[in-house]
Amino acid sequence: MWRLKIGEGVEGPYLYSTNKYVGRQTWEFDPNYGTPELRQEVENARRHFWANRHRVKPDSDLLWRIQFLHEKNFKQTIPQVRVGDDEDVTYEAVTATLRRAALFLSALQASDGHWPAENAGPLYFLPPLVMIVYITGHLNTVFSAEHRQEILRYIYCHQHEDGGWGFHIEGHSMMFSTVLNYICMRILGEDHENNACSRARKWILDHGTTKAIPSWGKTWLSILGVYEWIGSNPMPPEFWLFPFFLPIHPGKMWCYCRTTYMPMSYLYGKRFVGPITPLVLQLRQELYDEPYEDINWKTIRHLCAKEDMYYPHPFIQDLMWDACYILTEPLLSRWPLNKLREKALEVTMKHIHYEDENSRYITMGCVEKVLCMLACWVEDPNGDSFKKHLARIPDYLWLGEDSMKMQSFGSQTWDTSFAMQGLLATDLIDEIGETLRRGHDFIKISQVKDNPSGDFKSMYRHISKGAWTFSDQDHGWQVSDCTAEALKCCLLLSMMPPEIVGEPMKIEGLYNAVNVILSLQGKSGGIPGWEPAGASEWLELLNPTEFLANLVIEHEYVECTSTAIHALVMFKKLYPRHRKEEIKTFITKAVDFIKDTQRPDGSWYGKWGVCFIYATWFALGGLATVGNTYENCAAIRKAVGFLLKSQMDDGGWGESYLSCPKEEYIPLEGNRSNLVHTSWAMMGLIHSGQFDRDPTPLHRGAKLLINSQLEIGDFPQQEISGAFLKNCMLHYAMYRDIFPLWALAEYRKRLPLTTT
Repeated sequence: MWRLKIGEGVEGPYLYSTNKYVGRQTWEFDPNYGTPELRQEVENARRHFWANRHRVKPDSDLLWRIQFLHEKNFKQTIPQVRVGDDEDVTYEAVTATLRRAALFLSALQASDGHWPAENAGPLYFLPPLVMIVYITGHLNTVFSAEHRQEILRYIYCHQHEDGGWGFHIEGHSMMFSTVLNYICMRILGEDHENNACSRARKWILDHGTTKAIPSWGKTWLSILGVYEWIGSNPMPPEFWLFPFFLPIHPGKMWCYCRTTYMPMSYLYGKRFVGPITPLVLQLRQELYDEPYEDINWKTIRHLCAKEDMYYPHPFIQDLMWDACYILTEPLLSRWPLNKLREKALEVTMKHIHYEDENSRYITMGCVEKVLCMLACWVEDPNGDSFKKHLARIPDYLWLGEDSMKMQSFGSQTWDTSFAMQGLLATDLIDEIGETLRRGHDFIKISQVKDNPSGDFKSMYRHISKGAWTFSDQDHGWQVSDCTAEALKCCLLLSMMPPEIVGEPMKIEGLYNAVNVILSLQGKSGGIPGWEPAGASEWLELLNPTEFLANLVIEHEYVECTSTAIHALVMFKKLYPRHRKEEIKTFITKAVDFIKDTQRPDGSWYGKWGVCFIYATWFALGGLATVGNTYENCAAIRKAVGFLLKSQMDDGGWGESYLSCPKEEYIPLEGNRSNLVHTSWAMMGLIHSGQFDRDPTPLHRGAKLLINSQLEIGDFPQQEISGAFLKNCMLHYAMYRDIFPLWALAEYRKRLPLTTT
């Protein structure tokens, strides 16, 4: 049976940590673990997901929950509450629901204080990892028979009825994910004639064949040997030699774009192709509708299936690629300019090693992880760098009732910061004091203590000392909203009895966090996610992907800006003299940014969640924190109008993920409500002072949340709720437990409820 291990790692030449692996979460198969009853509970969860996989696409992340609840012998002792259609919500009903939710959430806390959770959903994350360990000859050492079985089960679970796979678990079938998952099944030993493979291959051949795979797919398949590099647009590593004064420069790119195309350009510059095995030769036959050797690769460089096309390349971009392809690349492959390529490859590899070392070989995310790992193997198959990469593969693997997947890289700090704020809002300190203390310890320990090593500015890195990452300290990459949310937790906990919640964070740590936040604000007043924004917007015209948008440069986000305002307002109240004028100016500009980015319908577009409801909750919180009210702020009045207009007949709110790619508010099909969206909308309305005007919408939302709670204290898993780059979604499995609790806690605190 599989079990989740917390904070474990054996120090050695290939695995090391900056804080004793606090926050690390890895899965281990233990054939002797678990009682027959526990194993049956896991099997029942798997069967339930399979039976309902086309109705509810995200899994409920039950396997580790079953393990934790069993190990802690958790039993829900508080009776379940229901509020009738003709009954009012009472103080007792809300309190009972909160206590049940808080005790359940506390039981899910890991021993080091964080809340484990799945952070996955895209269906193109895992196949490249399988391809790379196959290419490097490590398939059987990295993936045991149990691993391979789970990966195949995951692929089966998320295959659409038409035979394809989506960009993410709720998306329509597309060439990119379908080809990658087909190859993954074949590498893991499935016969091309089995039901899943034959259906997938039919989808591929019916939709233009693998020739129509988008650019990232062309790269991966060229590496594997089932596509030819001459059929791809150039990714010249000479880009890393450009002087900084040029408008196009790696230091001006968004960090994810930069760290993805960095190893891609290295592999392209090498024209690396893996071993041509019998399986690769078979795939060449299976994936095309004509003999492989007859394909005119040069004519399909710009070809992309319509199902994959979200961002059509402008003419100027295709013209630029054509110029590089026809003129530049032939010159760089011949003496003496081939010496320039050698230098470019050397510099690119230097950057790869730098990013690897500063993330303890976790790298920035799963896409980058696999590419950097392969680049290290290409440079030296027996080198320490590749071995260090292998040691960090377990950090990315996650197991749910839909089986084994690859995470984006983990959301430990993000989820824990929200969980702590939700629990603090319940005012149940006497019942959850130990939970708060452990969570406080995790947040304090997880703060990044240093900037990136050496001359980090020359490596295009920003300060990180004082920040928090999305996951754990070892990851190393500062994130603005993770820093602000964790800072809020530390400030709230500093005002509580230390004998219950632990000693407050040292003031130096608070000051360092504030310094990171202040360093990130742009000219418009907004806050980016990772690094200061400021590169020219026209660079987005050069976005080389077809299925993601706003990829090339860093942007500023209403969610990050709002949470930064909230954190700095809290900080200013406790430390009014520290950088007083800078903080005042920062908040003024940030508030202006929020007001300036509001849409005509009163909403804000969410970049990191679904979608308009998510961002509107953040924006209303940021505006209210500095004294804006419904009466004195037109932006708040418009936002309230948007939320009230969007409320469903059952009292909840529900927004389709399609709002993200279409950039317009789209309710869930059938006007269904989603409990996480309902919670965000309720908290947004509470920020706006809705309880003083007309509390009826809040009563209706609260009744839905109360009546939806499950017997154990959990809430049901519904639609996917996270997003990135407009067109791809992320499954945040902890959201369903955190946000209903938080919304009901704020509701109970602020509303004069009747009592029985």
